[in-house]
Amino acid sequence: MQNFDVINPTRILFGDNHYEKLSELIKSYTDQPKIMLAYGGGSIFKNGIHKKVMDHLSDFEIIEFGGIEANPQFTTLMQAAEICKKENIEFVLALGGGSVIDGVKFIAGATKYDGDPWEVLLREEGKVFSAAISFGTILTLPATGSEANSGAVISRSELNEKRTMGGPLFFPKFSLCNPNVVASLPKRQIANGIVDAFMHTLEQYLTYPTDNLLQERQAEGILSTLIEIGPDVMKDPSNYKLASNLMWCATHALNGNLRLGVPTDWCTHMIGHELTAFFGIDHARTLAIIAPRLYENQFSNKKGKLVQYGKRVWNLTGSDQEIAKTALQKTEAFFQNLGIETTISSYTKVDDNFPELVKQRFIERGWVAMGERQAITPEDVKQIVQAAL
Repeated sequence: MQNFDVINPTRILFGDNHYEKLSELIKSYTDQPKIMLAYGGGSIFKNGIHKKVMDHLSDFEIIEFGGIEANPQFTTLMQAAEICKKENIEFVLALGGGSVIDGVKFIAGATKYDGDPWEVLLREEGKVFSAAISFGTILTLPATGSEANSGAVISRSELNEKRTMGGPLFFPKFSLCNPNVVASLPKRQIANGIVDAFMHTLEQYLTYPTDNLLQERQAEGILSTLIEIGPDVMKDPSNYKLASNLMWCATHALNGNLRLGVPTDWCTHMIGHELTAFFGIDHARTLAIIAPRLYENQFSNKKGKLVQYGKRVWNLTGSDQEIAKTALQKTEAFFQNLGIETTISSYTKVDDNFPELVKQRFIERGWVAMGERQAITPEDVKQIVQAAL
C-alpha cells in the first residue's frame, strides 16, 4: 500500500431538513452581516430551493451573484471576486452543482489574491493562492463530488483553456446534500451525474491491481451501486432510496478516500477537458467518449485490473482476455444505455487535424508521460482522440 496523508474537514449534512441550520453554520465562520449567495441559472427558482434557502438567511444581508456557467468561466468568476473585495465579504454560499461549487472555490482564492489569478491557474512558478475566504455549499446536482473535496476546474473560453486548481484552502466548510433535489433535475443532468461519479471512480481504480484491498472494494462498491441504480433513478428520480444512493456515490467517488494508497490515472479527464474547452461538450460526456478508447489504447497496461473489474463488478466469466474485453464493452454500453453517445462526431463537427492539435497542446504543457504507469504519451493521446472521432 502506498503512503498517504489525508484530511477532509468538510462537514456533510446529508438528507432533508438541514436548511434551518444554515444561519448557525455560517456564523461559525464569519461575524460579518454580509455574505454572497452564488448560483448558476434559474433552476433554483423553479424548484423552490432559492426561496427555501433565503427563508433561513434572514440574519444576513445577501449579495446575490448568479449566472455561473456549466463550465465556470474565469471572466465571470472574476466579477464575483471583485464584488467580494469591494464589499468585504468573508463568506460565500454556493447554491448549485459542481460547476457553481468549483467557481466559488476560485472566487474564494481570487478574492484574497493581489495579482492576476490566471497566473495561479497556469501554475506559474511561485504563484499560488495563499489565503481564501470561507465558503459552504448547498448541493443541487449529484455528480462531481466538489461538495466534499478541495479541487476545482475553471474554464477560459476565449483561450480554449480549462485549468485545475485546489489545495487545503478549498475544502467547503460544510455541505448540505439533500437527495430530494434529484427529482427536479432533467434526465440529461442525472445521466451526466451517474457517468461523472462512475468515471471518477474508474480513474482511481482502473489502473493495476494493488494491495490496498479496502480501497479496491470500496471502488467496486460504488461502481456496482451505480450500475444497479443508474437506469432506475433515470426512470424515477423522485424515489428517495435511489436518489440518496446516487448522491452519496457521487460524493464518495471524489471526496479523497478512493485515492488513498493506490495509483491513479486521470488522463481521461485531461483529454476530456480539451473536448469541453474547444466544443463545449458536457464534462461527463467527454469522459464517456474518451474512456473506452483510452482503455483500448492502454489495454495491455490495464489488463490485470480490467479482469478484476470484469469479474467483481460485471460478474463475467471466461478467459482473462475475454473478460477484459467484455468489461470494456459493458462499460461503454452502460453509458450508451443512459442516453450518452460515445463519439465526438455525435456532438459536433470536428476538423481532421484536431487529434494532432490536442497532441501538440499536451507537448506544450509538458504533459509527456501520463497515467498510472506514466506510459501515456502525447502520441497516444492523438491516437485516442482519433479513435474517438
